[in-house]
Amino acid sequence: MAPKRFLLPIFFIVVYTGWNNYSNGWISEKHNGYNLFYTTGDRENKDAYTKIIDNGIYSVNSFFASSYNKAFNVFIHPNRNSLDSTWQKNWNMPGFKSECWMVASGVADRLDMISPKIWDKEACEHFYAETEKTQQLITHELIHVYHGQLNSSPDFSNTEGIDWFVEGLATYASGQFDSSGVKRVKTAIAENKIPGTLDSFWTGNLKYPLSGSLVMFIDNNWKRNILKMLLPLNKKSAILSTLKIQETELLAQWKIFIEKL
Repeated sequence: MAPKRFLLPIFFIVVYTGWNNYSNGWISEKHNGYNLFYTTGDRENKDAYTKIIDNGIYSVNSFFASSYNKAFNVFIHPNRNSLDSTWQKNWNMPGFKSECWMVASGVADRLDMISPKIWDKEACEHFYAETEKTQQLITHELIHVYHGQLNSSPDFSNTEGIDWFVEGLATYASGQFDSSGVKRVKTAIAENKIPGTLDSFWTGNLKYPLSGSLVMFIDNNWKRNILKMLLPLNKKSAILSTLKIQETELLAQWKIFIEKL
């Protein structure tokens, strides 16, 4: 699993180049590898958020042993309405209203999040004071950014049957698939409550630990260099072909791997 400490190396110390007003009330700052956008209400929070972002970038670079292909933008939204309006525009879904647990998203060129310090009132299930979980969540989305920069579908809109891989990778590499997740998956296996296909892994209450455990198995069985070879692929058939395995056999071997943990 990904390490749970987040030490910031010297080469990732932020280079602060001053701030300037951006359109629609955004303030912008240039940092190492990304541009930060926030509003006046988060001016006093930006340094704490920058540390979380930089720690996440360091974890991502360490996991993949490589850096991002290009700089990206990070938007700290002052409330849920701001985030929803961005998703409505970017996803071409004018009437979209996010669920309360949705607080952030990442694609190749941007990371959007509700200001973490107001998650307690703007969201459910997420609390800024839970520092490790907050870090892992932001790292999760930064993994999506890294993945999107390599994938043939940068925003994952043109993919086929790989939801389990996209989300499983971010869950596993961020450290969110922990001992409690292992226990939940092992219990589901023992109770014969495991989906029979990859497509159904990204469904139900166990979708995050199930998908994370499967990517963990791939990483352990085929090793990190093969896992990285899967990042550009946007179809389940291409992933299985690269692994040189049938879906049923992959699931059978995965189950044995998890039972031995």
